[in-house]
Amino acid sequence: MKLTLALIPLTLATSVCCGGTPTGTAGESGAIPASEAGGAGESDAGAEVAWLTERAVDAGLDFTHTNGMSGRYYFPELIPAGAGLLDYDNDGDLDVYLVQGRMLGDGSVRNGGMPAANAAASEPGGRLFRNDLRVEADGTRSVRFSDVTERSGIDAPGYGMGVAAADVTNDGCTDLYLTNLGPNQLFRNNCDGTFTDVSESSGAVGGGWSVSAAFVDYDRDGWLDLYVGNYVQYSIETDRPCTGLAGRRDYCTPEVYAPQADRLYRNRGDGRFTDETATALSGAAFGPALGVSTADFDGDGWLDIYVANDVHANLLWMNRGDGTFRDGGLLSGAALSGDGVAEASMGVDAGDFDNDGDFDLFMTHLPNEGNNLYENDGAAFFEDVSIRTGLGPASHGRTGFGAAWFDFDNDGWLDLLAVNGAIEAIDGRGDHPFPYDETNLLFRNLRNGRFEDVTDSAGAALRLSEISRGAAFGDIDNDGDTDVVVSNNTGRARLFVNEVGDRNHWLGLRLTGRDAQRDMLGARVAVLRGGEAIWRHVRTDGSYASAHDPRVLIGLGRSAQAPLVRVLWPSGRVEEWHDLPIDGYTTLAEGTGTVP
Repeated sequence: MKLTLALIPLTLATSVCCGGTPTGTAGESGAIPASEAGGAGESDAGAEVAWLTERAVDAGLDFTHTNGMSGRYYFPELIPAGAGLLDYDNDGDLDVYLVQGRMLGDGSVRNGGMPAANAAASEPGGRLFRNDLRVEADGTRSVRFSDVTERSGIDAPGYGMGVAAADVTNDGCTDLYLTNLGPNQLFRNNCDGTFTDVSESSGAVGGGWSVSAAFVDYDRDGWLDLYVGNYVQYSIETDRPCTGLAGRRDYCTPEVYAPQADRLYRNRGDGRFTDETATALSGAAFGPALGVSTADFDGDGWLDIYVANDVHANLLWMNRGDGTFRDGGLLSGAALSGDGVAEASMGVDAGDFDNDGDFDLFMTHLPNEGNNLYENDGAAFFEDVSIRTGLGPASHGRTGFGAAWFDFDNDGWLDLLAVNGAIEAIDGRGDHPFPYDETNLLFRNLRNGRFEDVTDSAGAALRLSEISRGAAFGDIDNDGDTDVVVSNNTGRARLFVNEVGDRNHWLGLRLTGRDAQRDMLGARVAVLRGGEAIWRHVRTDGSYASAHDPRVLIGLGRSAQAPLVRVLWPSGRVEEWHDLPIDGYTTLAEGTGTVP
């Protein structure tokens, strides 16, 4: 790709122009047909152009996950692991954190366990990779990662599950929260390229088995609080032997163990958190939580929390605005499937797929269930439209984990990527030591309430069959389209680079606070053109055990018209900006816009 930007850090009122030059005329939708943009068609030069290309090793993102499988079928071996995108060094590009596992129990091996082959390629503990993005004089852009774990001070030797990232101290530097089988860890960013482990002093260590976590300012006091989704009450000492349908030793299901209660921690503003679970989430029927996503689902200005539970009813914590929540899941229609069944929900994400101004929910499930889409009516009442949209039937036969709404072709409508990996051994995999691999799924939004499975058109990257779990979404190369980092259980991490999004116009925004220059998670953004609006929100949560780019990227299609941007800040303030430059990133600070 050819670009025209010299890379600079994002600063207040700074526009960063880094897009290509799309073709077409104003007013066209800008959707990329298969004949233009992928494995099903040819480029002008006659060569195949993939929509997503896999470049992890070429970019220096050389990482292999180990789950420590020993042949003892410890239940946690199935679940890892997540991935995180964050700009930890504030240089304007996204860095990557990858979660690692280790051997469980006493380290002994039985029944064909292969820890040596599984672990030899990986360093112990999770790894932090710094993005050294370069832009040449001719605009050519290249991403190169360096492993900076040791010099960063991050020491995460536990059995890792997931990652959450946000600025919890309001100092302008992104901190890191790691979930584990065992105590969780919070690393404070020292703003000099290093981190300090403040887990014990923070009061947010927790314990047991945590998977996904989300930072959210639920009380609107300007400090980011923390919701931690916990799975089941499990320990190696209480591990139970389970068998599959054939009577052979196999991994247990979550029904074998009691759910572990989630935790809600309130940020005190002094580097410490207090556990408010008992008072803020009273009367909860917690389930085994795997995914967490936050948004203002009823449009009342207070952020709500959705929790995807495994084979239990999902939770929808509706914010009362007084420091407490009520579980509106069953009443809202988003706790069970349209058939009234509790399904095995894994990954989840909130986004406005139909551009009607409210946030809908997508979540991944087991092969016989199919993935679900719950359409929001604007008042946090949901309808299961999985069949009508085509998403449910098209996902049968795969076990979904990480997933997120993202506009991969920048036509202004949110598409979906779901990454997959089985939890039951797949027959016919021969001598594969961990036979749970599946291919992933890409769905294009047809802008009529339906989705099309375009996986086969996307290129060779999505034909990889792996045990995918976490998926982190963000603009890795700052070229104006969304890329994806995928973490694979017992496999290499993948970097899917988007090759087609910058064919359309786009608008990139970073939204920061009035008093603290941190990303304002929960802010809602409306891009208004010709009486139509595209709604997005600032978040790093969602997917499965992963953290995303906090910047907002809005596809504008073929139209080069500068839009009106309206921001609804978490504080309740509403501001507008006119004539923002397109095809670049601009930082908007609360208090610098026009009050409508």
